[in-house]
Amino acid sequence: MVRAHHWGVPEPKEDPMRFLCMVRMDEAQAAEAPPAIYQAMGAYEQEGRANGTLVESQGLLPSAAGAIVTVADGRAKAIDGPFAEAKELVGGYAVVDVHSRAEAVELGRRLVQLHLDNWPTWNGTVEIRQIAEF
Repeated sequence: MVRAHHWGVPEPKEDPMRFLCMVRMDEAQAAEAPPAIYQAMGAYEQEGRANGTLVESQGLLPSAAGAIVTVADGRAKAIDGPFAEAKELVGGYAVVDVHSRAEAVELGRRLVQLHLDNWPTWNGTVEIRQIAEF
């Protein structure tokens, strides 16, 4: 199978590496998202789907719609959101299929820059973790 590298150069797909990219930010800031960020994200996703690097990408609902399940003292306990004690929460994610960690980091860097360019008051991070292939 041949796919276009995210810079448009065709490369054989030999040993794909999948990474989970998690966009972390202050949940309260999400309500301030300008329309430009959604347009820019749409273009970023379209490019990734077209060149084969983006496997899946979604935004997440506020923590009020979620829960955390933990184990303490040998017992499982579920806590409904919102999670007021958390400073940064995952607000969205992407699974990318790339040739190297460096390529995944570059896609993450572009994602951060896209936020800065279209949402100047945004503060956050993109955590990039390789997915274990068993």
